Amino acid sequence: MGLQQVRRSLRSEIERQIKKHGYTLRKLSEITGINQGHLSAILNRNPPRAITIRQLDALAAAFGQAPGWLYDLYEEECFSEGKVSRPRLVPYLIRCAEIGRQDCIESIVPKLLENPKHVSILFSVAEQLFETGKRKEAVPFYQLVIDNEKDSHNDCFVLAHYRLFQTLQGTNAEEHWEAVIRFDPYRKRLPEQYQLDALLKLANVCFMVQKWNKVEKYADELRALATAVYEDELRRRKSSKECEPLKTERHLVVYYGQGFLAKGVALQMQGRYEEAKKYVQGYADLGWFQLLDETGQREVEKFRIWAKANLYTLDLLMGNIDILPEYVDFLINHPAEIPAGLLTIMESASKYDFSIDHILEHFSEEINHFKNYQDPINISRYSHFGYCKAIYEYKRGRIAKALEETLSCLSLADRMNHHQALKRCAELFWEHRHHTSSHFV
Repeated sequence: MGLQQVRRSLRSEIERQIKKHGYTLRKLSEITGINQGHLSAILNRNPPRAITIRQLDALAAAFGQAPGWLYDLYEEECFSEGKVSRPRLVPYLIRCAEIGRQDCIESIVPKLLENPKHVSILFSVAEQLFETGKRKEAVPFYQLVIDNEKDSHNDCFVLAHYRLFQTLQGTNAEEHWEAVIRFDPYRKRLPEQYQLDALLKLANVCFMVQKWNKVEKYADELRALATAVYEDELRRRKSSKECEPLKTERHLVVYYGQGFLAKGVALQMQGRYEEAKKYVQGYADLGWFQLLDETGQREVEKFRIWAKANLYTLDLLMGNIDILPEYVDFLINHPAEIPAGLLTIMESASKYDFSIDHILEHFSEEINHFKNYQDPINISRYSHFGYCKAIYEYKRGRIAKALEETLSCLSLADRMNHHQALKRCAELFWEHRHHTSSHFV
């Protein structure tokens, strides 16, 4: 089918609808908001003016047609004398992705990729979908970039890998760990402003899957990079040259502070409490950090609270039970710290065998909300809380409650596909298997 025939087919369908509804061009212009002269040029000029996908959607609405009307005939509007019209093709592919016209995408992409340079068009489509929150729709386009870009150092190729890593959702530990393995080789090829956020996300994912050595590695890299970027930013601002402001997803102080925080948490989770305390000091008071605007000041205050909470945590995990009343008061005054704080108290009580029944009663409502968490970090906390609570209940001699917690932990670990947590819970259940016959009959 030739170019003009396809164009006539597209336009003949439009003309047929105009006649069917008895519209004049003036009336159609009023309904669609398309300039009357443009409508005339689209339908009557030789060669005809190209139609934008927005105009085609407006015409579909005017004629009472479903979204995607005539999309199968629109493909040739995107090519002119063998050349691709990027301004028409990108919005077309975006709309096809938004409304699920996979058939149109599958038809046009092979023709587009006859020229390898057009990979950048697919990347542009993916980025626009990603930036408007349509991450799921963006994924196939990023994958096309990865599959068809031959230069593995090309910015589009590396950013496509990063974007796929960013689209991680849910709580499947194995999928998250596999994503880390896939993305890890490309992290240092990213531009610095992306590298900062990538390292922070890598550390967070490794926290969720409890790969503490990896959390340490990414935290060390994050701290070093944030320091280098900070010093470079100070130098640039002191120079007389005008320069572009630093563009990062979060304030620069976040990356600097998180480099210390993630390292400290990783050390804490390995029982290296004294070492962890040294890193807490690295984010306890970041008021000295230059370049702080209002957002930065708020972040500094968050780090101050986290540092105080984490010093309580480390003291309690080291067996300093005397601080418990003070820590509970802190949690009451800082409700956002309750999930992490209760985990600490539970872990310490199960380790040092002291009663916290009164605390569990006080925070019973908050504990009941734990099961409603959707984010991976808090679900991971909830899983560990349940495991420690099972040990606590066994030590208290409340076997029925202990078994209930153990089975609940097993179920959650299975749902998360978290093999390490599953193994740990299974071992706990096996250790106390002799109690099961008397409680499950």
